[in-house]
Amino acid sequence: MTKTDKLTAPLSVLPVYQPDLSGNEKKYVNECLETSWISSLGGFIDRFERAFERETGAKHAHSVSNGTVALHLAYHCLDIGPGDEVIVPTFTYISSVNTIAQTGATPIFVECRSDDWLIDVEDVARKITPRTKAIVPVHLYGAVCDMDALMALAHERNLKVVEDCAEALGSTLNGQHVGTFGDIGTFSFFGNKTVTTGEGGMVTAHDPALAARLKIVKGQGQSPTRRYWHIELGYNYRMTNICAAIGLAQIERLDAILARKRAIGALYRELTADMSLEFQTLRPGVTSSDWLVSLLLPHGVDRDAVMARMSSAGVETRPVFFCAHQMPMYAKNEHFPVSEDIAARGISLPSYPGLSDSDVARVVDELRSAIAGQ
Repeated sequence: MTKTDKLTAPLSVLPVYQPDLSGNEKKYVNECLETSWISSLGGFIDRFERAFERETGAKHAHSVSNGTVALHLAYHCLDIGPGDEVIVPTFTYISSVNTIAQTGATPIFVECRSDDWLIDVEDVARKITPRTKAIVPVHLYGAVCDMDALMALAHERNLKVVEDCAEALGSTLNGQHVGTFGDIGTFSFFGNKTVTTGEGGMVTAHDPALAARLKIVKGQGQSPTRRYWHIELGYNYRMTNICAAIGLAQIERLDAILARKRAIGALYRELTADMSLEFQTLRPGVTSSDWLVSLLLPHGVDRDAVMARMSSAGVETRPVFFCAHQMPMYAKNEHFPVSEDIAARGISLPSYPGLSDSDVARVVDELRSAIAGQ
């Protein structure tokens, strides 16, 4: 390669996310292989679950095979089914909704707030009917829902609460970790999450009887005292020991990962302060994990064109979620103007802990250039 070639060589691609596997991941996985404990039995399962409890303050945590089954398991173990209604924000990832429908219950969509993009508790109150069984606050992008108001409403109306914390490991409200306010908390460890196991998830609960049922049902409904005796309908939702080994190595470095992600989020906000962009506004007392730094482009800007320009410059982005009420299987004559506006203008930026400050500056430069090129 000549000197000129070096000067004109393309920059590396900055993905939206990539996991940091620089800890004990390989060591622990090799231990699994050496002992042959590679399926859903093995020492790393318990070690990972106990470490997760310590980090979150959850009373009981049970690992599962992914974040979607964590939600389905939660709904099932709260006896949600045909004839029931479950209130869920329309602005969310589709698994929050699909898993409600998979129980036979009906998802009832509500609006989100324009400042933090999270469930609007006032709209929740308007949508409660005699058939309402549960509410699902979704802590999107690391922000935290108004759990004080939501839990007060749930207690007043005798409703269950399932917190969808797939994107919020490390996020707290007044020092209390998400997933510990409601009846059940659910987490995801997909490859783009703050802690990853490749595929995996976790359910948390305060009540020991509910926690025990979650554990039984995730393991085919097998009795904890009598092998191959199945005491209720169950599922094979268990995590493998290999996945738990990766998760344990990841959670050992959770504080460092969160610190870097928060620094990246702060730098994005600093470098874009002169641009007409809208970030999530955190409510008082919230500490965000800054899982995926997301923002709203100015009205009138072509988001697809911005994303295409950034992609051509080697910077990957992605749109925020589309509204569930606009999906073919859930479409009705409903209108949620706040959620629809966020879904139309939102964009997520590279947010992984391996980003350098110069990488963040490059992303901002390309974003600025892409918007100016409209």
